[in-house]
Amino acid sequence: MLEYNLPKYLPSAEELPDSDETPVDNELQELIPGLLKAILLMLWSERMDWLFAIDMGIYYHPDKPPIVPDGFLSLGVERFYDEELRPSYVLWDENVVPIFVLEVVSQNYRKEYTTKLDEYEALGVLYYVIYSSRRRRKPHLEVHKLVNGKYELQEGNPVWLPEIGLGIGCERGNYCGVTREWMYWYDEQGQRYLTPAEQVKQETLRAQQEAQRAQQEAQRAQQEAQRAQQEAQRAQQEAQRAQKEAQRAQQAELRVQQLTEQLRALGIDPDNLD
Repeated sequence: MLEYNLPKYLPSAEELPDSDETPVDNELQELIPGLLKAILLMLWSERMDWLFAIDMGIYYHPDKPPIVPDGFLSLGVERFYDEELRPSYVLWDENVVPIFVLEVVSQNYRKEYTTKLDEYEALGVLYYVIYSSRRRRKPHLEVHKLVNGKYELQEGNPVWLPEIGLGIGCERGNYCGVTREWMYWYDEQGQRYLTPAEQVKQETLRAQQEAQRAQQEAQRAQQEAQRAQQEAQRAQQEAQRAQKEAQRAQQAELRVQQLTEQLRALGIDPDNLD
């Protein structure tokens, strides 16, 4: 629970501006957190205890402007509390500090490494993530974890976030038709979770493979049925041949019997012909 020394009567989210009304100066500031949210929407589709917001104001005091990160994640909150959704994130209403905050550095530096770092540290955000694709000598991704009230830079790419149950990292990929370095969520083994488009493509490929296997099985079954029919036809022909042989044998026996009777009629004993 939050512990703020605030006035007793406070404005609600509906009474506060929903952002600082500052337009983004780079499309990546929307697309990068948008991709992370899109993956979560599929990965946590059954969960209703989380919120990933993009360019939404976080109010921590009624008389101060909100902090507006490019993206943030809160756990243990209502995903939707009415059909109008949240206009902003008001800490004295939510009583949950975001566990993860993302800032995407654009051409216009916005104090991501100084003022904002201090603000998120003071607020108690556990993970403060900064992404800058323009950095050349330093990693593009920085993950800062709050340890004893101070941020400590975490090493690796991806970085495992045990309190969230996900890893965060960056690598080249394709999103919205753009091939570049993107940020993704990862599992504990460092395997990247697929984007919605990749999942659709994978499911389509799997369905095609299943259809091909089913078609092959149907063809094999048809071939087996044809072989069985051929075997049945051969068996029927063998039976017909056997029946004809039996008929010829029966006719031969009948002829022998008739000849024997004719010999006896002539007074000849067929048993003493020798």
